[in-house]
Amino acid sequence: MEAQGYQQYKQQSVSTMTQGELLIVLYDELVKRTARASIALDQKDYPLFEASVDRCLDILYYLDATLDHKYPISTELHRLYDFFCYDFNRVKAGRNQIELTRLRPMVTDLRDSFRAAERDSSER
Repeated sequence: MEAQGYQQYKQQSVSTMTQGELLIVLYDELVKRTARASIALDQKDYPLFEASVDRCLDILYYLDATLDHKYPISTELHRLYDFFCYDFNRVKAGRNQIELTRLRPMVTDLRDSFRAAERDSSER
């Protein structure tokens, strides 16, 4: 019964978010899954590592697919998402902790940039 109430709460919460807030939720999940992949790789939990990287890729593919190409920034974001996908695939294939450690702050910076933009746009 409690699980059903929580699911209803989550559904209602998501349905009342702005597009900017939903975007931040996706970026938060991307940052979280990147950290989870790193921890799993340290612990040699390869199934969790691969699932975490796969989820990162799913999020990036979704973000790329939802770009509105009538805006010039979309071309730059497409290139950035393409870079991240390429590197996450390399990380997954080689179980490369060094590359994953290099990617984590970049993903976090991107999320923080979108969070700042959302905050600035909501203040107007």
